[in-house]
Amino acid sequence: MSQTINVLFLAAEADPFIKVGGLGDVAGSLPRALRAISTDDLKLDVRLVLPYHPAVKADGIKPLGMFSIPRGQTEIQVEAFETVLDGMPVYLINGDPIRANGSVYSLDSKLDAEKYTFFSLAANELPKHINWLPDVIHANDWHTAASIYVSLTKRWEEGARHVAGMITLHNLPFMGPDISAILESYGVKLAQTDLPDWARVMPLPLGLWASDAIVAVSPTYGNEILEQEYGCGLDEFLKIRRETLSGILNGIDVASFNPLEDSALGVNFDSDSLEKRPVNKGLLQERLGLPRDPDIPLLAMVSRMDIQKGVDLALTALKSMKNLNFQAIILGTGDPKLEEAAMNIHKAFPEKIKVETRYDAGLARQIYAGSDMLLMPSRYEPCGLSQMIAMRYGCVPVVRAAGGLNDTVRNGETGFVFEKPHHMSLMASVKSAIIVYGDKEKWKKMQLAGMAQDFSWQNSAKQYLALYQSLIKK
Repeated sequence: MSQTINVLFLAAEADPFIKVGGLGDVAGSLPRALRAISTDDLKLDVRLVLPYHPAVKADGIKPLGMFSIPRGQTEIQVEAFETVLDGMPVYLINGDPIRANGSVYSLDSKLDAEKYTFFSLAANELPKHINWLPDVIHANDWHTAASIYVSLTKRWEEGARHVAGMITLHNLPFMGPDISAILESYGVKLAQTDLPDWARVMPLPLGLWASDAIVAVSPTYGNEILEQEYGCGLDEFLKIRRETLSGILNGIDVASFNPLEDSALGVNFDSDSLEKRPVNKGLLQERLGLPRDPDIPLLAMVSRMDIQKGVDLALTALKSMKNLNFQAIILGTGDPKLEEAAMNIHKAFPEKIKVETRYDAGLARQIYAGSDMLLMPSRYEPCGLSQMIAMRYGCVPVVRAAGGLNDTVRNGETGFVFEKPHHMSLMASVKSAIIVYGDKEKWKKMQLAGMAQDFSWQNSAKQYLALYQSLIKK
């Protein structure tokens, strides 16, 4: 007898509709990967729901209808739209709280609190209006966590149908603003929870508390958040919830990130034609205004300019290694102080270190395909995608043993891994990499080992499917 599992997948962003960061990659890829592993005996009907941000881009968006959700003595209108992505239904939610906030994420926490609380409540109501009821609500990060909390409290108060709730944790420190007053204005009471007092009004902790399952985006990160250093004040609470907490590694879109077919590259290649790869290095050096030299190691960072990413450690290490023979490219935007510090190093060593303070997806792909080493000295890294993309493109990662970096890079085999979040540790690892780079056979062996790794979403999707099944059985 065949079975169908209906999954309502909620996210603040999803590629190709709108993407700001890594969540956009995950929410754009995972739902499709889940649908792709459906069989005749077990069908996964995953449907994606997003806020209809003004910047959302898609063809074929059609109005679906309108409904309202009560707020105090009034009602707020919800406008629902639909489109299709690779056969998957995608729903877009609009309304005054979403229109009031033009960007995906605002610097005004009040606007974000209002927008994402409204979105979470509206997304929960949507299934009633499309004649389709979910078995699982799958939320992502704080923006959609309130949906899990509201689903649970409605079941308690109104005897609503039991829908399993789960949340994927992409970045624990971002817990969202105080939404207690907003929830109450929608008639949602704050329950007595075993959360710390300060956390009882924030969407992510409330969602974690109400979830039947919590998924960290890598096994190592799932363990790290149980420690005080990474637990952000919720480590004791998460230890109590240990049985419902797991880690499932994110994947990458291997069809998109494929050096054999990537149109951004000057020359396409794969593991069978690795000898073509150096052409991309030469083109990259030329584009950046660096001396064109195939033998000099080219180091790279493709990263948000953030202390979390260890950008400051990389800058200090590069400065300390100024007498070594290397070139470096840093691409990214973010913290103005880090951007300034990066530009200062570029000005000090213009023939050696180049810095581009912007978001440029095409240049990023050229960097993965042309650089020799990718530096990721993150202080913490829930999963990380850049190291997986780099390996697929024959670029050897030098990473700190944090979160998903620890789960994806094998020291001495597919990359170089160091322990301490200190520039001296990074520098020692880079120096080791440069020594191995001098042995072309050893280096090629590392490149090929990295390119042979399977970082597709299929593995992760199977683990999520098993989790959905276990939630439904419970």
